Amino acid sequence: MYSIILAGGSGTRLWPLSRAASPKFLHRLGGTDQSLLQATAARVADMSDPDRVYVVTGVAHAAAVARQLPHVPERNILVEPEPRDSLAAVALAAAVVAERDPEAVMAVYSADHLIGRQERFEELIGIAARAAETGVLVTVGIRPTRPETGFGYLHLADEVSPGVHRIVEFREKPDAETAAAYVASGEYLWNAGMFVFQARAFLAELERQRPELRAGIAAIAEAWDGPDQETVFGATWPHLEKISVDYGVMEGAAAAGLVTTVPADFPWSDIGDFHSLGESLDGDAAGNVVLTDAAVATLRSVQDSVVVSTTGRVVAVVGLRDVVVVDTEDALLVCPRERAHEVKQIVDVLKEQGHSAHV
Repeated sequence: MYSIILAGGSGTRLWPLSRAASPKFLHRLGGTDQSLLQATAARVADMSDPDRVYVVTGVAHAAAVARQLPHVPERNILVEPEPRDSLAAVALAAAVVAERDPEAVMAVYSADHLIGRQERFEELIGIAARAAETGVLVTVGIRPTRPETGFGYLHLADEVSPGVHRIVEFREKPDAETAAAYVASGEYLWNAGMFVFQARAFLAELERQRPELRAGIAAIAEAWDGPDQETVFGATWPHLEKISVDYGVMEGAAAAGLVTTVPADFPWSDIGDFHSLGESLDGDAAGNVVLTDAAVATLRSVQDSVVVSTTGRVVAVVGLRDVVVVDTEDALLVCPRERAHEVKQIVDVLKEQGHSAHV
């Protein structure tokens, strides 16, 4: 099986740690000495040899990706000239892989997710891969643990084979009342953005729904590994439709009965903000999660808080509860955990004020 790692985005809700030039997947946010990207590559190592691991990333991050993943062949790091959202990224990987191996089955992962229970993860991806061999597009859905309004949902239908269900439809991010009803019904999964399919099956569905984008990708793939690769890539890529893989292919494929899902029960987090980071990692006896880079963090009478530092400075927090403190070389963030999702608005304001060096 081929493993495709999507390493894009800037993770603005994790500012000031995550920046456009140094997004969250390059940082050690899993409580280990590995970055999220490195942890993702390690997670798939027993399912895909290094020459079957691909990373799709942007120009700004290509060098860092190569440094962090020296075992991945340089030819397998696909560098986008500019961001075109996830459909173009997945389609590029599918087309390049299909040119090299027409029978390829590929699994698509985000570089910035936390996943637990490795053996269970591998077991369920294996089930998804076997389902994909029949030509369907498979998504790995997460059994919800709470009514979450920040995720899309998958509406389950009948079980078509052991551990594999048909999907009725994709549902967009709901309001709180609807999310609660979804969870109570037991018929919905979180859409975690993990997919498994035959490269050629995905490209056929892309041709059916987005023929212009498919034509552009086909031209790029045909020139790949040849003398005209850069010329064709640079001329074609900026004109491709900018749309997510969910909107662009998966929703339409589900409506046509071409999508199945494997419900997953392993721990999963997309680390959307510092609050969810705190929920995803084990804290100390007082519920605090502390991530420091050779810094000293002193907490006194502090509970259920998230403290992150990359500066080497002493960080002291006294008498607070449910707060986020993030200390970087040129910016400091302090906010209640319950308002951590608003950090993205700070980034928007900084951009408007012309402080591009800080975002």
